[in-house]
Amino acid sequence: MMRFGLIGDPLGHSFSPRLHAAYGTADYELRPVTAEALPAFFRERAFEGVNVTIPHKLAVIPFLDELHPSAEECGAVNTVVNRGGKLTGYNTDLFGMHFALAHAGISLAGRHVVILGSGGTSHTARALARREGAASVTVVSRRGEFNYSNVSELTGTEIVINTTPVGMFPHADASPVDLSVFPRLKGVFDAVFNPLRTRFVQQALSLGVPAGSGLLMLAAQAKAASIIFRGDGYSEPSPDSPDGREILCAWSSLLKDLTNIVLIGMPSSGKTTVGTILAERLGRPLIDTDAETERRTGKTVPELFAEGGEENFRREERLTVSECARETGVVIATGGGAPMFPENRAALAGNGFVVLLLRDTEKLDTAGRPLSRDLDTLIKMQRVRMPVYKAFADAEAANDDTPAACAGTILEKFYENFGHQRS
Repeated sequence: MMRFGLIGDPLGHSFSPRLHAAYGTADYELRPVTAEALPAFFRERAFEGVNVTIPHKLAVIPFLDELHPSAEECGAVNTVVNRGGKLTGYNTDLFGMHFALAHAGISLAGRHVVILGSGGTSHTARALARREGAASVTVVSRRGEFNYSNVSELTGTEIVINTTPVGMFPHADASPVDLSVFPRLKGVFDAVFNPLRTRFVQQALSLGVPAGSGLLMLAAQAKAASIIFRGDGYSEPSPDSPDGREILCAWSSLLKDLTNIVLIGMPSSGKTTVGTILAERLGRPLIDTDAETERRTGKTVPELFAEGGEENFRREERLTVSECARETGVVIATGGGAPMFPENRAALAGNGFVVLLLRDTEKLDTAGRPLSRDLDTLIKMQRVRMPVYKAFADAEAANDDTPAACAGTILEKFYENFGHQRS
């Protein structure tokens, strides 16, 4: 008999066991359950409590004995408890979404809200909009009155919530809509959390619009479910309560461990050397994009330039960056030119904390570098690249002392980014 766990189809990798362990539920397992097997699973009732994910959030309802008001409000279930053979369905996603929106400083009250998608999470978003007193709620779906071909007509939109899987790895270069069509936009939320910052969220932030994503929603709903599992009933902790602080701590810890440290900077600024030190101190893999491109193609960087010029090298580099950016919890040392291309910046920002390494121009080496053959060329290159680097970076670190000192500075800034999660 399974005590606690998560059912869905497919499940793949899930952060739920780690989150529930952080909340005190260590005996939590992943149990793939197909649609065909769903009736037998609930007929047997061989569990104490389960979370329910795609595609079962609506399908489980007929198998339950009662629905808690949270599930009735949403019309969907993501948590089921078995009390003496009686199955009760709850929805903690509603609380999780509200918690994540509030943390991002986004309120739905009095706002014109557009919800992308019509599945189970869309039901949650609609329920939250009703509860919060949104001025209007419009659901955009592929075949609805408002769809992705005419969404630009909703010019009064103030909040957009994405409940579709568009933009999720392995299709992270996609975005459900172009946010620039909404001139009155005040907030964006994306239920997707892989990558950590989707293209959708990145665009919102680039427009100066507050944005939240699904990882904090996941952490918050898991806490509410764990409270139900231990028999304390349904509750919605505030961020400043002990349970709320526990949510933020678990989320921040998970986010820190998943976030890549991405090093950018001029050629020979020390990205690989500093990256090696960071990788050793953190116990993380190091990925050097130039070395990875050479490994993948079987040719050196100078050979790639000689074979087809810079265009040939950049094409191979883009493929490398796209693959590396899918990783989590690694250190990435980029080639000097990689961040100059928007598609590379977007890919690296998805899971990355980007650090610009600064080094005195006189200390930069030009030997054996196809694009920086001498100091004058390097200075001209620096004038072009530095504004792009600075706009892209989350932090900067000088590398004029020792690489170890530079790595220490980066770690300080990295941990500061996650508040109390310094270590």
